[in-house]
Amino acid sequence: MENSEITILLVDDEADILEFLGYNLEREGYRVLKAKNGAKGVKLAMEQKPQLIILDVMMPVMDGVQACAEIRKIPELSGTLIAFLTARGEEFSQIAGFDAGADDYITKPIKPKLFLHRVQALLRRYRTEMVPENIIQLKEFTIDKDRYLVMLGTTEVTLVRKEFELLQFLVSRPGKVILREEIFTNVWGPDVVVGERTIDVHIRRIREKLGINSIKTVKGVGYKFEEE
Repeated sequence: MENSEITILLVDDEADILEFLGYNLEREGYRVLKAKNGAKGVKLAMEQKPQLIILDVMMPVMDGVQACAEIRKIPELSGTLIAFLTARGEEFSQIAGFDAGADDYITKPIKPKLFLHRVQALLRRYRTEMVPENIIQLKEFTIDKDRYLVMLGTTEVTLVRKEFELLQFLVSRPGKVILREEIFTNVWGPDVVVGERTIDVHIRRIREKLGINSIKTVKGVGYKFEEE
């Protein structure tokens, strides 16, 4: 999911805070929504269904903890991440915040780079949670384990069964050198006799079909998968 596909809702009663945070997020390509109190934040969240909500704690009409609790009652927003903004020295119980359903809290004032780092860390969690267990999402391609399917962007790539199982096995151990004997045992089975060149032929076909250089040959030992 690209940054432009991510909506972030900022809720704070201080206009300069909304402007500062919103500016930095928009520079990174995020779609930013703003609300000046908790009640308006809840209403906007219901309408727009953002992926991340950043809530100030102390606000008029409805404070951040109350707003968080209300948002957590909305089934359509069950996957939305919520982070509290809290000023240093402000009376704020982190336990109360987490009990209300928050995922994290950010202490202000905060420098732009650190703020964006915290946002990116939260969104990595969101992206991970949104990917089904049967899907392996990599930089260059996606593996659908249930459908025995590999996707290069929106293009389906057809691999025969053993090519698919070999690729999946290598990907499951990124950066680790896997011995040829271990590959034979896990992909073909200990009781199946295959030629010495079988793995090499399958690796070559996978490389050709996917157009990748992520599968590295370790001469005389085996193979390993490393993303470029």
